[in-house]
Parts: sequence; C-alpha cells; structure tokens
Amino acid sequence: MKLRVYQGWKHTLWPPPYAARSVQKRLENFIKSSGLFEKFSDDFSRRLDHKHILCRIESCRLLIPLHSVSIIEYSKNDMDRAQHFSVSALTELIRANLEGAFSSITVEGEVSNYRPSSTGHAYFTLKDTRAAIAAVMFKTRLRSLSFEPRDGMLLRVRGSLSVYSQRGTYQIVCEELALAGTGDILALLEKRKRVLAAEGLFDQDRKKPIPRFPATVGVLSSPTGAAVRDILTVLRRRAAGIRVIILPTPVQGNEAAPSMVRRIEQANAWNIADVLILGRGGGSLEDLLPFSEEAVVRAVAASNIPVVSAVGHEIDWALSDFAADLRAPTPSAAAELVSAHWEETRNLLRTIGDTLHRTMQGRLEKIRLLAKPFNRADLEYRFRAILQPRLVRFDDAKEALLEALQERISRLRGRLALAQRSLEAGSPRAILERGFSLVIREASGKPVRSAGALTLGERLIIRPLEGIITAQTEKLQMPE
Repeated sequence: MKLRVYQGWKHTLWPPPYAARSVQKRLENFIKSSGLFEKFSDDFSRRLDHKHILCRIESCRLLIPLHSVSIIEYSKNDMDRAQHFSVSALTELIRANLEGAFSSITVEGEVSNYRPSSTGHAYFTLKDTRAAIAAVMFKTRLRSLSFEPRDGMLLRVRGSLSVYSQRGTYQIVCEELALAGTGDILALLEKRKRVLAAEGLFDQDRKKPIPRFPATVGVLSSPTGAAVRDILTVLRRRAAGIRVIILPTPVQGNEAAPSMVRRIEQANAWNIADVLILGRGGGSLEDLLPFSEEAVVRAVAASNIPVVSAVGHEIDWALSDFAADLRAPTPSAAAELVSAHWEETRNLLRTIGDTLHRTMQGRLEKIRLLAKPFNRADLEYRFRAILQPRLVRFDDAKEALLEALQERISRLRGRLALAQRSLEAGSPRAILERGFSLVIREASGKPVRSAGALTLGERLIIRPLEGIITAQTEKLQMPE
C-alpha cells in the first residue's frame, strides 16, 4: 500500500457516476493514475444492484453508491501497510471530494478585487465579514450578464466548486450572477463620499494646478512596493533631472491612514516638494480602504502642495482621487503626468535640433554642388566678375547719397538762419535798441498798455535799453 491511513478513516473519491460501467471504468483509471496502490488487480466484483457497485482490491473494500459519494474504508490490518500520501494523490482526493459534493451551489457575498482578464474571463473574490473565496466567470457566461460587476456589489452566485491542482487552490466557477444589493464597504464609502462632497472637499475650484516643470517630486508610498519602483523608472526615463524624495508610509492595514496623514502634513510643513504623488499598486477594495479614510481625504484636500492620487489600477478608485488636485489611473501614469512637460520640451528641442541639422546639411550640400564646377584658378576671376559691378553700383550709390545729404544740409542751414533772423527781429532787446522803452506800474509790476489805465500821481518804472527810470504821472491824455 502507498496510502497511510488510520482505523475508521474515510474519504470520498469522486462524484457519483450515472452508470455502473462508467463507475467501474473511472475507478480503474483513478486507481491506476493516482498511485494509491502498489499493485492493481483487474479482478473487480461484478455484483451490482440498482444502488451500489462493490469492488475489492487486495484487502481494501470500495463501496460506491450511485446516488451518493464513494467511500474507501480501511481495516485495522491495512494500517501497517499504509504509507504517506503523495501531493498529487492528496490533491486529487480533495478535488474529487469538493467537486462532487459541491457540483451545484448558490453563494451570496460581496465582490472584491474584480479583475477582467485579457482573455475575456473575469476573476474576483466573494467575501463576507469572516471569510472569502475566489471565483471565476468565463467569457461564454460573462457575455450573458445584463450588468457589469464592480467591487462592493452584493451578488448571488450559482455555480460549482473547482480545484486547481497546480496551485492547490479552489474557487467557484460561476454559471449565473444576480444582484443581491450593495455591499457594506461600498455603502460606507458612498455615504462618506456624500458627506465630504457636501463640505466642498471635491470642488473643482479648490484644486491647484500641477507645476509644469517640478524640480522635486515627493512620493508617499511603501518604499518596498512596486509603485515606487514604477515611479522611479518612469521619472528616470522621462526626466532624469527631477529630484525624487520618498516619504515611506504603509499603504495597507490599520496604521496606513494615520501614517499617510503625518507624511502629508510633514511635506507641507517642510515644503520639501513641488508636487506629491500619493499611491500604491492594485489591490482589493479592502486593501485600498486607507486611501478612503476621512482623515486622509481631508489631509489631501488641505495640502498646500499639489497632490496627484494614483491608487491601484485604472479600474480602482478611492476617495483620495476626488480630493486630489489630479487623479492618475496608475502610479506609472502619475509619474508620466508630473513629467509630461519635461518630456514635451525635450521632444521639442530634439525636433528643432533635427530640423536645424537637416537644414544645414541641405544648404551645405547645395553649396558643394554649386562650388563643384569651379576650380581654384578661375574662382577669383568669377568672383570678381560677380562682385565688380556691385562694387561700382555701391560707389555710385555712396556718391549720390553724399550729394543728397550735402544739399539737404545746405537747405536746412538756410532755413535755420532765416528763423534766427526772425527771432532776433522780434526780440524785446532789438526793439529797445531802436529807442523804445518799457513802462511798468511800480505797484503791480504790470506793463502799461494805455494811459487810461493809470491814475494821477501813480508811480511808474521806465526801462530803456540800459538803466531804470522812476517817474510819477502828472498829466494823462488819451487820443481823441
């Protein structure tokens, strides 16, 4: 015997068959392939009624009910000859047990970690408050769904259990999915989202622009996670000059939310970065819960430094996405967004450089082609033949320009002399030189223009060309 068992031990073998011959054939194939026995006898009992088939192999009795599960029973004498299970034999027993006993079941639970694959199948987890089980729905069944499953949905699933031997895991193969309500976590997040939105934490006018050319990027994530490596890889490739500061924080578990809040507050207190990336890799809805904690959302909204939220994969979401200044579908995408203008500028400079290089090459090539017919002996002659007429035209133009300038200068000088004479003729001094004097009233200092404006005895000041004369009116006479 290759199987070590104890007295009274029982184990199911496979799902109940539908015909005696099928039972016998499957039994033979199973025993031969599983390696449970060192020797295999083809001498099976043919005794069969409408309920059971009974087979004997060595001292082992196998009772196989058609409408139940098959059972192996070992006697006490078999214990001495029993040996250890092989991994494949034990797994095969488990697979036959589970798949036979749970060939059609209905399970109700909350969807978590829903992941459609590139092949069209959908993988997810069904859970409640105390346990979780993996589930899969193949694309042939998935096409008939009238809705798209999402994390947090409460679903009623009909299907069967299946054991994946290579990994030693089991899952539900879903045949039908039906909505059974909203999961507790999703309902909690929706309620929290409504409360925070009512306070205005998600308003667009609160969001700050992301710097076009950030010099320093702060990354709030697990220092050993794949998200940090992805961000560093992208920034190193797209903008190697950006300085990256990693603010280590757990991104899962009870300590994650308080730690993230402290890191955001420290980054703002020290002003250590131009932009912050808050993120982690993908995970189930429960794994991403710290990013939806109220304290984290409020810290993101209150940050003076712009925050980019990059939580999980593109289909994942957290409340920090709504409070952040920018939401990125993945950590790698967040790194691309904060370095986008660096990349655009570098590409623009590269394009300009390539264009300039091609233009210069083209012009140099054109010059080479034009200069190719000329030899050194007649190059000077040809150059002079081209240059000489232009030099003559240049000299003529220079002489004409000088003559025009001299003529214009002469005209301007004449006009200037005429204006000078006119100014000198109208000058008060010139008038005084011709014998006229200026009469001013001593009291007011105003010039006298009419005798009628004076009174007898009023003192006057007379200013001839030279000196000052003081006079007093004794007689006033106006023209008739």
